[in-house]
Amino acid sequence: MASRSEMVLQALHAALAASVPAGVTLARNAGLPARVPAAGMMILRDGDPGEPEFLFSPPLYVFEHRAEVDLIVEAGADAERDAAFDALKLALGATIAADRTLGGLCDYVLGEVPAPLDLPVEGAEGLKAATVGIRLSYGANDPLN
Repeated sequence: MASRSEMVLQALHAALAASVPAGVTLARNAGLPARVPAAGMMILRDGDPGEPEFLFSPPLYVFEHRAEVDLIVEAGADAERDAAFDALKLALGATIAADRTLGGLCDYVLGEVPAPLDLPVEGAEGLKAATVGIRLSYGANDPLN
């Protein structure tokens, strides 16, 4: 059986997989590919579970795990790139809002505000990307569970 943190991350990945727009590639802990798919790409990164708060009786470790989702689009025209990026951002927000407990595994899931960057790529179309922090609040009976 997987640890609580792994179950939470798997549930977040499954929720994203069920709701990403058509043509968008979803990966977990992957490197940036040489070519970004036309519809864009989301990469879920495990992030940092942080230092848990310990509650006594019954013993419970409460985590404020910060995972990250990279949103990446590539397009030649600025307007096209902005629209594709916005579609990814909206899809991520809708996924989080649809089930803020990830099927009861979390107390609450909350997205952070992205800070998009336009990245010029020499000899290629421009990239627009952002890393969106995802706060996953959950408890476990052991820090390694």
